[in-house]
Amino acid sequence: MGEEKRQFFRRISREQMQSIYRAGPEALFSLIDYLQDIIESHALRIEALERQRHTDSHNSSKPPSSDGIGRRIVQTRKPTGKKPGGQHGHKGSTLPFTDHPDQVVVHAPQRCDKCGMSLEAEASIGYERRQEVELPRVKAQVTEHQAQFKACSKCGAQTRGEFPVGLNSPIQYGTRIRASLIYLKDYALLPFQRSVELMQDLFGVPICAGTLANIEQQCSAKLETTVELIKENVREAEVGHFDETGMKINGKLFWLHSASTARASYYFPHAKRGTPAMDAMGILPGFQGVAVHDFWASYLGYSCAHALCNAHLLRELTFVGEECHQKWAQGLIDALLKWKEAVQQARQKGRTALGRWQIRKIEKQYQKIILRGLRANPPPQETEVRKRGRKKKSKARNLVERLRDYSPEVLRFVYDFRVSFNNNAAERDLRMMKVQQKISGTFRSSQGAVAFCRIRSYIATSRKMGLNVIEALSSVFNGYPLLQKMLQTT
Repeated sequence: MGEEKRQFFRRISREQMQSIYRAGPEALFSLIDYLQDIIESHALRIEALERQRHTDSHNSSKPPSSDGIGRRIVQTRKPTGKKPGGQHGHKGSTLPFTDHPDQVVVHAPQRCDKCGMSLEAEASIGYERRQEVELPRVKAQVTEHQAQFKACSKCGAQTRGEFPVGLNSPIQYGTRIRASLIYLKDYALLPFQRSVELMQDLFGVPICAGTLANIEQQCSAKLETTVELIKENVREAEVGHFDETGMKINGKLFWLHSASTARASYYFPHAKRGTPAMDAMGILPGFQGVAVHDFWASYLGYSCAHALCNAHLLRELTFVGEECHQKWAQGLIDALLKWKEAVQQARQKGRTALGRWQIRKIEKQYQKIILRGLRANPPPQETEVRKRGRKKKSKARNLVERLRDYSPEVLRFVYDFRVSFNNNAAERDLRMMKVQQKISGTFRSSQGAVAFCRIRSYIATSRKMGLNVIEALSSVFNGYPLLQKMLQTT
């Protein structure tokens, strides 16, 4: 309700109502229609606020961090009946003894515990062994490289020996130190200052935050070709997982887009969330596989096959069941989880697809539940037009229409065993990016955000391909990233 209407509603007096009454039925009907509009708008707003108050991470797309300490703990896993902790028959594990310790320290008894006689001259009759695994004190090693000059006895010309590749400055940090700094900053997600403090405290290596920022930019520049190969790897995949989340750059809201497969992760920052950003990312426009994502309309504009994240749908259905008290929603939750288990069992038996009769049965049950949902949420009735635009639909109606119109995308995991039930692959890749924002806060420049995303793409993909992160990063500063070799040969 606008300010003008609020003022009018406050100022209406008994005399005004009497004058409206004397003006005849039409004037009275107009006033009643106007008051009904106000009551309806207030009722809708109250209903929306009530539902908003009852949403958290278990029945909406809100992150768990927004729930607060008073959140409701909702257990979605089925109870197994087992007690917490190790189960009966479980073999424990501990640090194994080594047969070749780096050093042995013998602790000999000095006197007899019984009579006090000296035992220094007595021979040993046995040992009890205990081992301690400890990190040695590490000190950075400084290597001086000297390029000799020699004079030719024939012509007298002087020639200098060659320094190792990459040794360009009179003094500089080695590749392993630079790789460790990038590991701390962009993989362990430590802020600049804490990273340099750790290097000083553990290894005695003095460094400043500005130098670390320069090293990060150097690493990013060296990874440009490799990260393009990562993007190409995702673009050619049979199944890709896509998601996006907000990120702050220089105090402004940007969007971090991710594209993930079982073997690769690619990150891309952009000022927009929708189609312009996805086009600029350069994966979906040429993607021919199955794109797994939540129901963000921009994804559906691309011509590839699509699969909707059922974890998102389960949360929305939970809201409809709990807050709107509609039984069909719980029925679909149970059905989706049952079909998920059927697919898992088929995979465990080595099957690559469900039987046709089983798929037809699932489709019929799905359509039956959707029909119940449509009946429970009839479309809004078109009454006498008093406002512009379409009649607003309820949240439950919007959900059931989406489930009806996109049933192939919802059931894609049933039709195609390559497709997962949810979009967890993309959400796992994005989760650490949100951790980075919570630890370090905003990026100060778009250049820093691009460098971080490029390095993180390289690290995440290296981990998926089984590479040691330190070794993978060291190879970047040595001039030829390990991951680049692997991507070029696959």
